Amino acid sequence: MNVWDLSALKALGRPALEIAILTLVIYQALRFVRGTRGWPVVLGFILSLLTLGLIIYVLDLQVLRWLLGTFSAFMAVAVLVIFQPELRRMLAEVGKLPLFATPQEQREIIEVIVRACERLSECRIGGLIAIEQSIRLEDVVESGIPVDCEATPEMLECIFFPNNAIHDGGVLIKGDRISHAACIFPLSRRQDLDPTLGTRHRAALGLSEETDAVVVVVSEETGAISYAYRGQLVRGVTVEALRDFLTATLIRPVRARGWVAWLRQRFERPRPAPAVLSRQSTVSGPTQSG
Repeated sequence: MNVWDLSALKALGRPALEIAILTLVIYQALRFVRGTRGWPVVLGFILSLLTLGLIIYVLDLQVLRWLLGTFSAFMAVAVLVIFQPELRRMLAEVGKLPLFATPQEQREIIEVIVRACERLSECRIGGLIAIEQSIRLEDVVESGIPVDCEATPEMLECIFFPNNAIHDGGVLIKGDRISHAACIFPLSRRQDLDPTLGTRHRAALGLSEETDAVVVVVSEETGAISYAYRGQLVRGVTVEALRDFLTATLIRPVRARGWVAWLRQRFERPRPAPAVLSRQSTVSGPTQSG
C-alpha cells in the first residue's frame, strides 16, 4: 500500500469516524430525554430547526441565514438552560459511581424496603419511598423534614402511619439511612397517563423522570405495590417481583472486561420489567395519596 492509498484511507475514515461518534452521542442523548417531561420540548425544538433550515435553504433567505448563524451561540446557552435536568441526569449516568459500599449492604437495604412495603400493603397504609442513586434528590424535592436515621421496616411503617405528623409526602433513602421525610416530589405532567392514577403515583413517576432514583409506591386504597424508574411506572407487582427488580437495578454487576462490553455497560439503558398497568387505584386530592 503506497502513500496515496494511506491518504485516501484517512480521508475516508476520518469523516466516517466523526459521523459514527456524532450518531452515537445524539442517539444516546435522545434515549435519555425520551419519556421525560422535556421530551416534547426537544421534539418541538428539533422540528422547528429542521423546518426553518429547510425553508432558508429552499428559498435562499440570506437575512434569516445570517440571523440563524449569529444567534447559534445564544441558542446553545438556551439549550443548556431549558434541558438542564436532562443534561444533569445524562452526565450523572456517564460518570455513575456505585452508591452502596458492598453488595451485601445493598441486599440489606433492599430487604428493608421490601419488608416495609409488604407491611404497608397488608395494612392498607400508603407509602412513597425514593432511593437515591447518582443524582442528589435534595435538589429536586420542594421540601422535607430531616430525619437521618437507620432505615428499618419499623421506622418506615412508623413514618407512614396515618395521622402521623410526617406521614404525608415521600421518604428519601440514601445508602442505608432515611435522609428526609414528608418530601413533596415533582408531579409528572405527561398527558398519556391513566386518569385513575393517584397523586402518589404521579409524584413517583415525576421524580423518576427527572432523576435516576428508584421510587416505590404503596396504594392506600388497594394496598397495591408499584415502582417507577426511568420514567416508567410498573403497577400491581408482587413482593417477589419488587425484590427482583430492586436487586437487578441497585446491585451493580461486576464490570465486564473488554472495551465493547464496557461501552455496552455504560450506555445500555436498564429496562424495567414489563409494565402491569392495572386500573385499581382511584385517588384524587391535594395530598400525595395513592
